[in-house]
Amino acid sequence: MNLNLANPFWVPVKSLLCRANRTRRIFTASAINNLSDKVKKDENEVLVVVGGGAAGVYGAIRAKTLAPDLRVLVIEKGRFLSKVKISGGGRCNVTNGHCTDTIRLAENYPRGNRELKGSFFYMHGPADTMSWFSEHGVPLKIEDDGRVFPVSDNSSSVVDCLLNEANIRGVRLERGKSVLNASTKPDGKFLIEVGKRSADTSESIEASYLLIATGSSQQGYSLATQFGHSIVDPVPSLFTFKINDPLLIELAGISFSKVQAKLKLENTRPDLSNLSQIGPMLVTHWGLSGPVILRLSAWGARHLFTSEYKGVLIVDFIPDINIETAKSVLKQHKLQFSKHKVSNSFPPQFGLVNRFWRYILDREGSSKDTLWASLSNNSMTSISDLLKHCTFQVTGKGQYKDEFVTAGGVPLSEISMKTMESKLVPHLFFAGEVLNVDGVTGGFNFQNAWSGGYIAGTHIGKLASNISSTERKVIGL
Repeated sequence: MNLNLANPFWVPVKSLLCRANRTRRIFTASAINNLSDKVKKDENEVLVVVGGGAAGVYGAIRAKTLAPDLRVLVIEKGRFLSKVKISGGGRCNVTNGHCTDTIRLAENYPRGNRELKGSFFYMHGPADTMSWFSEHGVPLKIEDDGRVFPVSDNSSSVVDCLLNEANIRGVRLERGKSVLNASTKPDGKFLIEVGKRSADTSESIEASYLLIATGSSQQGYSLATQFGHSIVDPVPSLFTFKINDPLLIELAGISFSKVQAKLKLENTRPDLSNLSQIGPMLVTHWGLSGPVILRLSAWGARHLFTSEYKGVLIVDFIPDINIETAKSVLKQHKLQFSKHKVSNSFPPQFGLVNRFWRYILDREGSSKDTLWASLSNNSMTSISDLLKHCTFQVTGKGQYKDEFVTAGGVPLSEISMKTMESKLVPHLFFAGEVLNVDGVTGGFNFQNAWSGGYIAGTHIGKLASNISSTERKVIGL
């Protein structure tokens, strides 16, 4: 494997260390004979970033911006910023522009909502993210629901901006490689083994700082445990609900601008208030989706996993109308349209589409040929009940292709949220989804990545800058 060593990132040592079934080549600074060589070595500190996603690249750029002499390498086994590229249907939901208050912002994170109410978003929040991209040539827009997208409606604007800035700053990007192992040396530096799992050779890098930003990849969890960190078992978050109802599935494509949905699961505490959400909902060919369902899946992620993704969903399709008002509206409609078929006419106040109205009639048991004049009071009560408390059996989970998010990872109790540095290992940092933080849909997961990457990069950059300036003062430069 070639890491392009013509680039003065590592200077090879002639000695080779052998391991069973794998050859390792060790690269470090060559032996020093005078003070000028020592200065050069110290000025060439190395930061290795594991993971080329939003948090990793953003953090690398920030560290290099503050410490230009710092050598920064980002190692990514797949494509750089691949999740950024496909998110938001290819538009990239950069952040959320409606949550300017940090306390309110933190409430959008089922895992992390308590810890994120501190200094985290004060140091780099949505407004800072939007300013950064705007200042770097990516104009943004805030849509009605708070989601922030590039004006181009193309995620390539965001990807190209980040990669271009990394290139300008001198961040080195290495694709197609993984960090296989990592450990600390007696002098406190990191020895990092880089290679391809399918290959029989690897190379080792000495680094002063290590930032793990691997998202939900097992690679990050494995590295974290090598340094003594624990892992909260990862489970899926942000997914759709499979509903076993052939009549409902025939309505695929119908959307509701506002419903209230409650999720009831076995063996869960009755006080889980976040398992009731309000928002838009969409009928799909396998069940239900939309922001309200995705938020429920996020807040109920661990409970749903325990329940094997089975439960009862109770939907209020007219949340702004109470049940007594609904009955009154139906009675008024009956008086006004007594000669019309029930299936062809319904109160516009309910804001429904005709296909869904007929679905409600099927659930209630009313004949489509029944005239309004013949509709009984009991039937109108039943229809009102269905509109306010329509139950669906959740039989499994689907996948939300743009927001595949994981709940779990390195516990926040093991991380300093002011610096993103490990409390166990000095100069080891974490950012993004590798931590036990996940947000609901709407730009919140990317904001966690931007904030964490920025904070980690800032602290690393300051540490590297201080060391460099201190060494200069010592020798009188």
